[in-house]
Amino acid sequence: MRSSSYPSTPPMSVTASPARRATRALLVLALAAGLTATVPAAMASSPAAARTSTAPTTARAAVAAPAQKPFMGWSSWSMQSSKYPGLNPDGDYSYLTEKNVLTQAGALASKLKKYGYEYVNIDAGWWRDTTWKPEFDGYGRQAPDPVRFPRGMKPVADDIHAKGLKAGIYLPAGLEKEAYGAGKVPVWNAPGCTTADIVHGDLRTTNGWDSAYKLDFSRPCAQKYIDSQAQMFADWGYDFLKLDGVGPGSFKSGDNYDNVADTAAWQKAIATAGRPIHFELSWSLDINHAADWKKYSNGWRIDTDVECYCNTLVSWENSVDDRWADVAGWTRHAGPGGWNDLDSLDVGNGAMDGLTKAERQSYATLWAIAKSPLYTGDDLTRLDDYGVSLLTNREVIALNQGSTPPARPITASGDQQVWSAKNADGSYTVALFNLGNGPAAVTADWSSLGFSGQGAVRDLWNKENLGTYKDKVTQALPAHGSRLFTVTPHGPAQQMTGYEAESAANTLSGNAGIGDCAACSGGHKVGNLYQGGKLQFNNIVVPKAGRYVINVAYISGDARPAQISANGNGATGLKFPSTGDWGTVETVGVPVTLKAGSNTVTFDSGDGYAPDIDRIDVPKLS
Repeated sequence: MRSSSYPSTPPMSVTASPARRATRALLVLALAAGLTATVPAAMASSPAAARTSTAPTTARAAVAAPAQKPFMGWSSWSMQSSKYPGLNPDGDYSYLTEKNVLTQAGALASKLKKYGYEYVNIDAGWWRDTTWKPEFDGYGRQAPDPVRFPRGMKPVADDIHAKGLKAGIYLPAGLEKEAYGAGKVPVWNAPGCTTADIVHGDLRTTNGWDSAYKLDFSRPCAQKYIDSQAQMFADWGYDFLKLDGVGPGSFKSGDNYDNVADTAAWQKAIATAGRPIHFELSWSLDINHAADWKKYSNGWRIDTDVECYCNTLVSWENSVDDRWADVAGWTRHAGPGGWNDLDSLDVGNGAMDGLTKAERQSYATLWAIAKSPLYTGDDLTRLDDYGVSLLTNREVIALNQGSTPPARPITASGDQQVWSAKNADGSYTVALFNLGNGPAAVTADWSSLGFSGQGAVRDLWNKENLGTYKDKVTQALPAHGSRLFTVTPHGPAQQMTGYEAESAANTLSGNAGIGDCAACSGGHKVGNLYQGGKLQFNNIVVPKAGRYVINVAYISGDARPAQISANGNGATGLKFPSTGDWGTVETVGVPVTLKAGSNTVTFDSGDGYAPDIDRIDVPKLS
């Protein structure tokens, strides 16, 4: 597994492995013994002197609700974490300084602001020196490292605001171990509360690195501590907070790592701090708690870090390509107020990014259609022309920022995929992806979109109308390549014939059985399709022979394969994207070749586990 962006030991050299997720180690594991916080002498002798701002905060003026659309901007972590020559000359993660942040802010303002990019987000390390030794104020709150940020954090936010931009900042979940101070550190604006009063008595640890003590919200002082941090950020003028290492997620589970109460406390604290603050959660959040993340935050990282921790910013295999499999189940949870965060979009720097041009476009395409926040981690002072074209395409940005819903896969397939969403004006966003390692053709069938006949196709990346296509569009794509279209139907709605999986006319074998399903069209489904379980649809009648794309309504809490065949002919192995849980039905298209008259279509689990099947719908050919 990979780490999130908060190293919990002094930085160390890490080389990314080409192995897949299960074999990737965390970048760091636990705080090194012996690290102690540096508290300025004045603060140590007089806690009141540590207060950033004690003046009453005026009531917040009426403002629009946050995150009505995915945020756009820049984040420091990709360059902080990279081994790319020259980025971190003073040691790992040393890139993060006031000078570098403000340089990127200036480039964002001059190059990308007019396209909607506005957040400048300072990530992990702003309170730690280059040996990862932390600073805290007299109230156990993170304080800026005097070398990285010699003027403090408020002047940095002020300078970002002066450019017409917004400022973001970062914290790990919990009370950092070094801030505990033997339990004797007072909590700001909370008479009688100390750090001993905000954590569990056994000092159990929490977050993705076990770098902090878990806050005990049954004790009122714990909320007061979060209030003090939120007030500090509001007084400094920050507009965005990333809370990292949050669980369930961050590759941790169990009571110690359940930070739902932390997120609720932060939402409450932000609401009373007197400044609108976008609240983002990280990383690899548990989808079973999606309702909590939606209730308490404005965005949630659905996956691990996109960075490769190597001599580029990212690489295709570690872990850009994971997102196609992982985001599908989250799609329905995204919308105004909260979005699925796919992490940094590093497509602007060419060689530094570590990707081919085809990969850069596919990366940007998925982020756009998934309605992920668009924040780049690139060096904005040296964007190449192709990177600028990807980051500033107004049609693609409008798709991400507008009312178009997030897209999801509409084909059950392997490396060749079609993703789509229906737009408010009746058109469709359609993306074709070839995730394979060699060239391949990818086809989007209009029947899978819901219409037949003619459809007008516009290429969004190339900003050109391609004309009308009958029944489908097929494109030859390079390895890891993509195309992004808007398809406008000029034909009628596709007529379909439905067949329920639980019909008595079908044949079940092996472990397959009928079960109740409130979300299914007939109130039932066929499940237990595992280790030889089969569902055979019988008497599928079509008027003429040909290739049909049948729509399969299914349920699958994780991505699962099935072997699909027609009339006992050669089976095709296809993978069904996750629907996010075992109570949600989604639909994908599956191509089969049928003969005129009666046919059978079989779903075979083979020696694995297949999705549960609700029904299939077969197009009526005109």
